[in-house]
Amino acid sequence: MNTINYICGAISILSLLSCNNREQSLEQLDKKSAREVTLKTLTEGDSVLHITTQHIWYNGEQIAFKSDTLVTARTPNTWNQVDSTQTLSKVPIYVTVQ
Repeated sequence: MNTINYICGAISILSLLSCNNREQSLEQLDKKSAREVTLKTLTEGDSVLHITTQHIWYNGEQIAFKSDTLVTARTPNTWNQVDSTQTLSKVPIYVTVQ
């Protein structure tokens, strides 16, 4: 359930950024009070690591940091025929903010 919260934070930040008419790089954003979420996928052997990292900033101080990792098989067993070119390291990431 915590991973969903992290993903929601990332979408919130992206939504706020898309409302702004002028484009800013991440380095220029004010982190005085914000939540920064990073999603990363790494492949290690036959496993795929789905890593979510969150930093929470309040009044210019980082007050919390957490990183979670979900591990899945690179090509999970399913009833359907498996396409050898498809792996969990290449599937799209869908994020929902609530």
